[in-house]
Amino acid sequence: MDFISWPLKLLVLLCLLHTFPANASPQQDQAQFRQHYQQHFPYLKLSDYANGVYGIDSVAKQSWQAIEEFPPYEPAIDYGKKLFEAPFENGGHYADCLPNKGMGIAGDYPKWDDNQREVITLAKAINDCRLRYHEAPLAYQQRDIISLQAYLAFTSRGKAIKIQIPQNNARALAAYELGKAFYYKRQGQLNFACATCHVQNVGKKLRAELLSASLGHTSSWPTYRLKWGEIGSLHRRFAECLTNIKAESYPEQSETFRNLEYFLGFMSNGVPISAPSTRK
Repeated sequence: MDFISWPLKLLVLLCLLHTFPANASPQQDQAQFRQHYQQHFPYLKLSDYANGVYGIDSVAKQSWQAIEEFPPYEPAIDYGKKLFEAPFENGGHYADCLPNKGMGIAGDYPKWDDNQREVITLAKAINDCRLRYHEAPLAYQQRDIISLQAYLAFTSRGKAIKIQIPQNNARALAAYELGKAFYYKRQGQLNFACATCHVQNVGKKLRAELLSASLGHTSSWPTYRLKWGEIGSLHRRFAECLTNIKAESYPEQSETFRNLEYFLGFMSNGVPISAPSTRK
C-alpha cells in the first residue's frame, strides 16, 4: 500500500469501513481499546503498560528488573548523544530542526505533517533533518539512527505519550484508519492479525511466551532484545511479527508501518515513555 495513489488508498479505506468498527472516532476506539484491557487486567494502572509483558507477569518482571540494573542499551544512549551533539558539515545540528531542540519529544511521535501529507515518525524526522542540512539519510536499520532514537527517547523517559490526530483533517484521519485496518487485518499463512495475539489472546501463552497487550507497545522502543543481541526498532519488530505469521512484510519506515505506529501510538496516549528498554 506504500506505492499506490491517494484515490486508490481512499477507495481501499472505504472498503475497509464495512469490515471494521470504523464509524467510531479515534477517541471512541481508544476508550474501547482500554476497556478491553481493563477487563482483563483490572489490577494494572495505565502506567504499568509501559513495562510490556512484565506488567502482566510478575515472575518475568523480577528477571527483567535485574537486567535493567545494568542495562545493555546504555552504550546506544551514549553513542546517540555523541551523534546528536556533533555538528553537520555546514555547522547545523539536529537540535536546530527538531521541536524543543529534540529534548523530551519522543512521546509526540509519530505525528501528522500537513506539508508532507504523511505520518512522520521520530526516525523519519531525524532523516528529514539531515536532508534539510544536505546530509545523506541514515539507513533505518543502522546503528546510528537507532542510537539517536535511543538517546532522544531517554530524554523523554517518564513523559506521557501524546499523539495528536488533527481534528477535521481527512488525510490524517485516513492514515489513522489505515493503521487501524492493518492492525485488525488477518493475513499470512497463519491467518493472524496483530489483534489476534495482543487483543484476543492477550495474557495467554503462545508456546512459552506470554502475549503482551498492545496498549503501551510504542512506549519502550528502541529496545534491546535479548533474542537479537542488540538494540533495534519498533518497525523491525513489526517486520519480524509478519515474518512469523508468514505474511508479506514491509521495509522499516514504510508508509504502512508508520500508519500502524500512528494508530498504536494514539491507543497508548497517557502511557509514559520507558525507552530504551530491554525485552526477551
